[in-house]
Amino acid sequence: MRVRKATIKRKTSETDIQIEFTVDGKGTSKVDTQIPFLDHMLTLLAKHGLFDLKLKARGDLEVDIHHTNEDIGIALGQVLAKALGDKKGIRRYGSFAVPMDEALIRVTLDISGRPSLYVTKTKGVRLSRQPKYTFDDAIDFLRSFCQHAGINMHIGVLAGEDTHHIVEGMFKGIAKALDMATCLDPRVRGKIPSTKGQL
Repeated sequence: MRVRKATIKRKTSETDIQIEFTVDGKGTSKVDTQIPFLDHMLTLLAKHGLFDLKLKARGDLEVDIHHTNEDIGIALGQVLAKALGDKKGIRRYGSFAVPMDEALIRVTLDISGRPSLYVTKTKGVRLSRQPKYTFDDAIDFLRSFCQHAGINMHIGVLAGEDTHHIVEGMFKGIAKALDMATCLDPRVRGKIPSTKGQL
């Protein structure tokens, strides 16, 4: 079986990013984005998805985190797509719900090649604490990631008050759903999981 692993280097006038990603890993990671909360989220993504991740990013943080945050999402999406290749044998779909203290997050995704991100918040959900890495920052990151990984993703914020808990629940849910979707299904025997014959 081909080792599902890839490397991406992305350098612009605003950012310089290097990523090594292994789909069939053990959950090990070494992450340095210079955005501490994003480091924490990407470490969680690797740990709970059982992916191996090495990521180093440098960006124009003297401006703000936007360019670095968005470009890491782009590069992570690209490296995942590259590692999956033609997607033969994958389960394709994944769904997982994560309770994180008072927050409850549901993530459902399809590695379809038709990227989109939909986020809904149940009435009554409040963002009572906005850390330096905000809910909107997380959405910007995930939109870039989905666009370049070719993933259709729905995130439902079913309950929550603390932004930290909500965002952490989102990343943990994505990790588990991605693990499910990228797993190889022995019943498929290396075929592409689509009636079209390609994803």
